[in-house]
Amino acid sequence: MVDLKGQYNKIKDVVDPSIMEVLESNAYINGPKVHQFQKNLEDYLGVKHVIPCANGTDALQIAMMGLGLKPGDEVITADFTFAATVEVIALLNLTPVLVDVDLVDFNIDVDAIKKAITPKTKAIVPVHLFGQCANMEAIMAIAEEHDLFVIEDNAQAIGASYTYSDGKKAKSGTIGHVASTSFFPSKNLGCYGDGGAIFTNDDDLAHTIRGIVNHGMYVRYHHDVVGVNSRLDSIQAAVLDAKLPNLDAYNKARQEAARKYNNAFENHPQITTPSGTCGDNSICDKCDCHVYHQYTLKLTNVDRDALAQHLNEKQIPCGVYYPIPLHRQKAYLDERYNEADFKVTNQLVQEVISLPMHTELDDEQIEFITSTILNFINSKS
Repeated sequence: MVDLKGQYNKIKDVVDPSIMEVLESNAYINGPKVHQFQKNLEDYLGVKHVIPCANGTDALQIAMMGLGLKPGDEVITADFTFAATVEVIALLNLTPVLVDVDLVDFNIDVDAIKKAITPKTKAIVPVHLFGQCANMEAIMAIAEEHDLFVIEDNAQAIGASYTYSDGKKAKSGTIGHVASTSFFPSKNLGCYGDGGAIFTNDDDLAHTIRGIVNHGMYVRYHHDVVGVNSRLDSIQAAVLDAKLPNLDAYNKARQEAARKYNNAFENHPQITTPSGTCGDNSICDKCDCHVYHQYTLKLTNVDRDALAQHLNEKQIPCGVYYPIPLHRQKAYLDERYNEADFKVTNQLVQEVISLPMHTELDDEQIEFITSTILNFINSKS
């Protein structure tokens, strides 16, 4: 699904010396490389504060801790996403409220958010799924009307841009009150282990979060807030700082691969391809509203699981993200949920399939992948 070795070989002349610098300095935790990466990422995003941490799941949990959410507070998020989003809500004894998603971009449904708000609602967590921004303008308007926090789950969309109705643009993760991201190796900006970060423009919130990530300490052995141990190590920061200047090029390469996929599948009646959301149904040339962390097809009247098996037999990687809705997961079952409220999610888990998507895809690989899929589907029609 990703070609980390191919990507590394192109940047090893930068990555290797950066790692060696850490090894020679012995500053493995909170060293100069961490601070350098933090500053460079702040500049790239145009955000006041980046607080690195150990992984993306920690980032989301720490963001919620920093906001002071209390047990029993309700947090609205999407049913169609990875479990980490709802996992941290439950870990903090908050009440997850899962809602349906949009059929076109798979992101949280704005109307469903409105219907789910109660007097106990305190936050909304939009997930920028598969690399595409949720409808942040509408979500922020809802949050302002109801005095709610917005926590962007930006684990899959770093580098994406959101375009407001007036044409103004902002990087994903810089629009809500706070955001989290993951630097898992397969992400658009990935390290060579685990890593994550929290973003915010709120000075006071940033100060609180900086204490939380380091055992609640601002001065050594003085614990001012309840904290955790979640720090990005210097070697991972060195890798990320070496890769950050390439992020826009990486995302452009993903967009170009997506364009070639789309062209191959164009007008097929049983295949719906992903697209940008800036006013047309094609991949955007003028912005980065979708950075294709995953390239996900929606299939109609196709045996998705049989196709996946066929691809595996041809040694073509594929993935189903996600096969089970969160509201049906054993850990998150809740008698409040009504299946009628999850029509889109229940449809998507039966129809979606994700194809290889990374910076090293070439034309020969894309042609082999697409022709294999088309031959399979057409042979069954």
